[in-house]
Amino acid sequence: MVGSAIVRRLLANNQPADRIVTRTHAELDLTDQAAVRAFFKTEQPDQVYLAAARVGGIHANNTYPAEFIYENLMIEANVIDAAFRNKVKKLLFLGSSCIYPKAATQPMAEGALLTGYLEQTNEPYAIAKIAGIKLCESYNRQYGQSHEIDYRSVMPTNLYGPGDNYHPENSHVIPALIRRFHEAKVNNISTVTIWGTGAPRREFLYVDDMAAACVHVMNLDKDLYEAHTQPMQSHINVGYGNDITIRELAKAICETVGYQGQIEFDTTQPDGAMRKLIDSTRLTSLGWQPRINLSEGLAITYQDFLKNNQSLRTE
Repeated sequence: MVGSAIVRRLLANNQPADRIVTRTHAELDLTDQAAVRAFFKTEQPDQVYLAAARVGGIHANNTYPAEFIYENLMIEANVIDAAFRNKVKKLLFLGSSCIYPKAATQPMAEGALLTGYLEQTNEPYAIAKIAGIKLCESYNRQYGQSHEIDYRSVMPTNLYGPGDNYHPENSHVIPALIRRFHEAKVNNISTVTIWGTGAPRREFLYVDDMAAACVHVMNLDKDLYEAHTQPMQSHINVGYGNDITIRELAKAICETVGYQGQIEFDTTQPDGAMRKLIDSTRLTSLGWQPRINLSEGLAITYQDFLKNNQSLRTE
């Protein structure tokens, strides 16, 4: 989802299509160090956007903690090191807002990193993402001057949009609810049950806004970027600016999908962190603003779901 959005943004910025090099997971396993090194040696890219990751919602994080920490550590270690070995000067690493402590002051500023305990349900994923930030910082500190590298990190809030994963169990909350409410509408199911209390608040950013932020950050003048960051706290938050409850989100998706049944909440299941709103003032002060509101973004996303899931559509 994110990688495709970044490609769309690069093309919109008049980057020639034949200069954009991509690989699907089927084409290149980023956990395979030898394969990653061979790819970089052959392609010799000038810049790298590292958007690949093993991702999922609460259920997936709880069910596959070993895969979440191992695969994400391998992906970022292999790609960042191979980029350095092949003289890539600029790289952008995409993290996640889950890097911040569970009890961090809201909204969460960049300085909250490593100041407390992480949310238990996604700690392995968060640890891997923190390691990615520190990989970029460590390569910059050791090789920034001698090899003129400039590796940056952005921390997006919860993302959604075209190309999302609509798996019934392992997807994030918006695509999971889009699928569940759509199937309930098609099959005339009167009630949809959602995990938790519905009280947690989450911030959501349309993926093409995130892609625009990535390209914006990558293209910032080095002196300007360094003036707004620190060598050992160099990441920049990317968020929408406000949040809503899961209950409010569910109602909004119901309206988008056209589901008219009841919503129930299973309070025996975990909520996760009660709030995850990030402070994006650092990025907005550098000239970026989100453009797509949640209502518009959900409508686009639902149409993408229908287009790419023909077997689930009504006849």
